[in-house]
Amino acid sequence: MTIEIIQIVGLGLITTFLALVVKEQKPIFAFLLTVFVGILIFLFIIDEIVKVITMLENIAKNANINMVYVQTILKIIGIAYIAEFGAQIAKDAGQAAIASKIELAGKILILVMAIPILTSIIEMIISLIPG
Repeated sequence: MTIEIIQIVGLGLITTFLALVVKEQKPIFAFLLTVFVGILIFLFIIDEIVKVITMLENIAKNANINMVYVQTILKIIGIAYIAEFGAQIAKDAGQAAIASKIELAGKILILVMAIPILTSIIEMIISLIPG
């Protein structure tokens, strides 16, 4: 795990240096280099993400938690990370307005995904109230 983060940080720092050098002559190439390395880092850690998802699903099964809720929460987390990644790319390209729209869309999609969970929690609370 320590070696992996050192490799990721090293790749990030080298890319930052190269992007700064290239940006003077060809800003579009610097941007493309940044996006490419961002995607490469994501692909580098995808196995770790799969391990975490598998572990969480096993814990949920052992705790007899409805898998629909776990899958919904994992989707919400995925939406948050993807929206953040997209917004950061837009910010790197100097498009703060688009970045804020990506973030807003991510928040709205998270709210939509969370409605079934919120509904079931409210129904459970109502069922516990005597009356």
